[in-house]
Amino acid sequence: MAGTVFATNMNQDRIEVRGVDKVENHVPPSRRLGAACFALATGVGALQAQETDRDGGGPCPAYGPRLGTPMETVRYLADDALGGRFSGSAGERCAGEYIAAMFASLGLEPGGEDGFFQELPLASAAQPHAPPGRGRNVVAILRGSDPELRESAVVVGAHYDHLGLGEFGSTGEAGEIHNGADDNASGVAAVLAAARALRGGPRPARSIVFIAFTGEELGLIGSAWYANHPAIPLEETVAMINLDMVGRLEDDELIVYGMGTASEWEEIVPAANADLGIPLAWEDAGFGPSDHTSFYANDIPVLHFFTNVHADYHRHTDDWEKIDAPGLGRVARLTENMARAVAERRDRLAVIPGVGERGQRAGGSGAWLGTVPDFTPVDFGVLLAGVTEGSPAAGAGLARGDVLIGLGGHEVGDLQAFTDALAAYRPGDEVVLRYLRDGEEHQATVRLGDRADRPR
Repeated sequence: MAGTVFATNMNQDRIEVRGVDKVENHVPPSRRLGAACFALATGVGALQAQETDRDGGGPCPAYGPRLGTPMETVRYLADDALGGRFSGSAGERCAGEYIAAMFASLGLEPGGEDGFFQELPLASAAQPHAPPGRGRNVVAILRGSDPELRESAVVVGAHYDHLGLGEFGSTGEAGEIHNGADDNASGVAAVLAAARALRGGPRPARSIVFIAFTGEELGLIGSAWYANHPAIPLEETVAMINLDMVGRLEDDELIVYGMGTASEWEEIVPAANADLGIPLAWEDAGFGPSDHTSFYANDIPVLHFFTNVHADYHRHTDDWEKIDAPGLGRVARLTENMARAVAERRDRLAVIPGVGERGQRAGGSGAWLGTVPDFTPVDFGVLLAGVTEGSPAAGAGLARGDVLIGLGGHEVGDLQAFTDALAAYRPGDEVVLRYLRDGEEHQATVRLGDRADRPR
């Protein structure tokens, strides 16, 4: 889950590094075996002899020809040999090759421009901190059975990048491999398991698009790119289910964000969970620091499954041994049930736009405007994906597609400049906003709110 610059608290205006209190008495993680011994480390069995080259970084660890258990996926993606899967790295490319191979083994249709891959630039004017080069979303499609409804789709997605050596975004030791077992090898494992179940059962009426996103930790880069280059038009995308950090269920609740983005969720979610009995905690907010935001900003109902933050969040101690395997399997089954239920509906869900902000980690004080950034690159300013209902930005008439270029006496050239400008003011201060709409400059005067009092 994104917890770093530009990805954190995206609809809360302020950019900050989120984390948890350090826990010093943790059990030291056992270290992973390297690529040459990977078969013994995973127990996958019958591993392929061939290995994929990782663009000069040496061969990728071998893997079996068929999708194994969710834990086998976690152990592959969270092995030291992949180096923490930083966006655009050799290790992330290995992870992408593995995911594409598993999609192919399930007989899914490639959904990218290059087979299963959708290549995209990482660094941009909006994301100057991102590494140079290119990342890849991995996209697969299960075509629906209904002649009419198959032209529409449900998206089921999870990001597969992480923090590499932790030199960007770590809440722990930089220089150590951050394997990201929970964040987010667990989400990818659940997506693959749900894809296998949906492919093996009766084919749903609508199509289902399965996506592993790159660049989430750097600011939802992969999902923002997909939203502008979808395999099935967004106008025909009826819902998005996002899995980000779903590997620590144990006896706790599964948090389900996005319940307020469509009234139908209150009926669909309990029905999908009826035979599983997972304790659920519902949260209404559709905006949050993960890939579902890129879809909700385009007026698509969303859900985000999340088993909560923990002491290993964005640390090198987030290793596969700490994953709750039975709990991960239950989350995968819930994902299958949810995707099938939405894909079988004749009627589309009715989106409820602009539903508040996530209660989780929403504390703190400071000036608040209520804008939601869009990470599509612009030459100057901050492109808006929307505004939070009831916020100062909404009251000033700002809307999706506007480009914020000034706040008070400060130029806003990018997100960092916006954060610095907002930090210069206090709740209750009156400031003039300058923004572009359809290329023309406009101004609006707003009284800044208090982050502590904003809608939840």
